[in-house]
Amino acid sequence: MKIYFAGSIRGGRQDAALYEQIIQYLKSFGEVLTEHVGDPALTSAGDDGPNDQFIHDRDLEWLQTSDVIVAEVTAVSMGVGYEIGRAVEMGKPVLCLFREGPKHNLSAMIAGCSDVELIYYSDIEDLKVPLQKYLFSSKASE
Repeated sequence: MKIYFAGSIRGGRQDAALYEQIIQYLKSFGEVLTEHVGDPALTSAGDDGPNDQFIHDRDLEWLQTSDVIVAEVTAVSMGVGYEIGRAVEMGKPVLCLFREGPKHNLSAMIAGCSDVELIYYSDIEDLKVPLQKYLFSSKASE
């Protein structure tokens, strides 16, 4: 299974350590095409490619070849929203992860989209069973 993990880069790197934990868990189910998203050395400048066009085209290619998209949507990110929209347009299964808290507001465009699954959670342990169930569901593993 090829998994595309989406998380905030230029929208803020405050959750990079959490992304890395999620990515490590996802790797037990398949290949994570976007491991760099969890790299603590990756800055909010997004220095993981020579220019923006390269990053856009490379990431869209990964998105097209992926079997499932898992997006952490707690940190507001235009890029993650764009990736989710494109994945939905491509007919890919999309799972969004949202960490509830008093300072977090989930976008209505995610919460109201019937084409995405949504898991609310508080920490990585809350995610393990629902992630496993989703990834082994017929929709994600088709």
